[in-house]
Amino acid sequence: MIDWGPLILTFRLALITTFMLLLIAIPLAYWLAFSKSKIKPIIETLVSMPLVLPPTVIGFYLLVAFSPSNAFGNWLNEWLGLRLVFSFEGLLVASIIYSLPFMVHPIQAGFSNLSQSLIDVSYVLGKSKTTTLFKVLLPNIKPSLLTGIVLAFAHTVGEFGVVLMIGGNIPDKTRVASIAIYDEVEALNYSAANTYSLILFCITFAILLTVFLINGGYLKQLIK
Repeated sequence: MIDWGPLILTFRLALITTFMLLLIAIPLAYWLAFSKSKIKPIIETLVSMPLVLPPTVIGFYLLVAFSPSNAFGNWLNEWLGLRLVFSFEGLLVASIIYSLPFMVHPIQAGFSNLSQSLIDVSYVLGKSKTTTLFKVLLPNIKPSLLTGIVLAFAHTVGEFGVVLMIGGNIPDKTRVASIAIYDEVEALNYSAANTYSLILFCITFAILLTVFLINGGYLKQLIK
C-alpha cells in the first residue's frame, strides 16, 4: 500500500512556498521592471542563479550556512529558535530560494510589457504607487501572475537535489515525493515508484493544461 505521507508533504511544501514567493516576487519584480539602479544587474543575476546552478550546489551552501556549527546557523538557533537543517522549515527556505526565478521572471516580464501611459494616467489621477500597483498594474498582468504561480508550484513539486541536501530523508518531516521515488527505485520497488511518479505526472499535467487553456498559449511563449 502506498504511503501518502511524501505526497502530502510535497504539496504542502509547494503550496506554502508558492504563497511566500508570491509575497516576495511582486515587489521584487516591480522593482526589477522599473528600477534604473546601478545594482539592478547584480540583483537580477542573484535571482537568476538557481536557473543555472546545480541544485546540489545551492543545497550544499544552504546546508553549510544553516548548520548549527556555523556562526549564522548558530545565531538562528540560539536567538530565533530556528533549526533549519533537516527540518520542514529548512525545506521551505531552500524551496523559496531555489524557485524564486520561476516566480519573479514571469511577473517582471508582465510589468515590463505594460504601457508606461497606464502608469502615468494613474499618477495623474492622484493615485499613489501602492494603489497603482494593486489597483492598476496587477489586474493587467493576471496571465503573468498565474504563470509565475504555476511554474513556482510545479518546480517545487519536482525538487530533489536541494531538498535532499538541506532536509535529508526523514519520514513525515522532510521525505518529499521526489526522494520517496528515489528510495523506491534504489530498493527495486518499481511499482511504488511508478505510483508516486504517475500521481505527480497527472497532477502537474492537469495544472499546466489548465494554465494553457486559460492563458491561451502565453506560458508557451514565455518558456520559448
